[in-house]
Amino acid sequence: MKRKNCTTAFLALALLAAVFLAANLCVGSVNIPLPQVLSFLGGGEEPSVSRDIVMKIRFPRALGAAILGGGLALSGYLLQTFFHNPVAGPFILGISSGAKMMVALFMVLSLKMTFQPGFGIMILAAFVGAMISMGFVILMSYVVERMSMLIVCGVMIGYICSAITDFVVAFAEDSDIVNLHNWSKGSFSGIGWEHVKVMAAVMFITFLWVLFLSKQISAYQLGEDYAKSLGLNVGMFRVTLVIVSSILSASVTAFAGPVSFVGIAVPHLIKHFLGTAMPVLMIPACFLGGAVFCLLCDLLARILLAPTELGVSTVTAIFGAPVVLAIMIHGRKHTS
Repeated sequence: MKRKNCTTAFLALALLAAVFLAANLCVGSVNIPLPQVLSFLGGGEEPSVSRDIVMKIRFPRALGAAILGGGLALSGYLLQTFFHNPVAGPFILGISSGAKMMVALFMVLSLKMTFQPGFGIMILAAFVGAMISMGFVILMSYVVERMSMLIVCGVMIGYICSAITDFVVAFAEDSDIVNLHNWSKGSFSGIGWEHVKVMAAVMFITFLWVLFLSKQISAYQLGEDYAKSLGLNVGMFRVTLVIVSSILSASVTAFAGPVSFVGIAVPHLIKHFLGTAMPVLMIPACFLGGAVFCLLCDLLARILLAPTELGVSTVTAIFGAPVVLAIMIHGRKHTS
């Protein structure tokens, strides 16, 4: 019965991903009928403005939103596993803000030196920033006993990183401030096929890495003592979780800026949707769920106030923040 429910859940997630992907390709400032979009995808139409809109702008953007959304949800799942807390996530713990800080620094320096950094350098910069923030959070975890206080510490680290980012952006040229400001709010706009190739390669390798860790994650979730009794090197495993989750969140920040609440809300929703916490099922389901969530939010960000485009973090916060509040209220009821 449980296997049947999981199969139904995966089919539902795949169907939702296909529906929202199609909606992202069809709907916008220029609405394009689905049959025409399918014809473009099949290569059966002559070059036209509509074809360029779909194939050069909307399709890579939608794929980018799906890939990065899946990676962000997976990063949140790993952090929740690491801290044994459902409210842990790259945005709440300040990890996304640390990545944003370093990327902004590299962007401003490259603009000053008229140097165009490659995608690898941007991901590396974001990874360094994510590791710096994560390092501070881990240090605080040894000082602070209550997990609620650790979350507060993570939020404070995020504010500090955001303040440094604003200070760095102040040194940018006036013509570049708009681009930096839009990126700092989180956005999938501007993603092209060259970006999709890089992010797909990084996310695919990292996804396989996480899937390979599923048995270790399952043992770790049952308690550190139990995991040690099975021969798991808990210290090394925790370091691995930190590195993998930082790579995932850093990749998202490098391409789309900080995107809020996806890493917290999606794993929690997926766990209830699947009805199981088995890592071998949660890992692919979280990735699919993150893709669905970000495809929906990016679509709404484009069309709600068209032609003005909202920051995708604005929309993800509208849907994600209530989930976080529900988690905290539910947890308080169980502890009281």
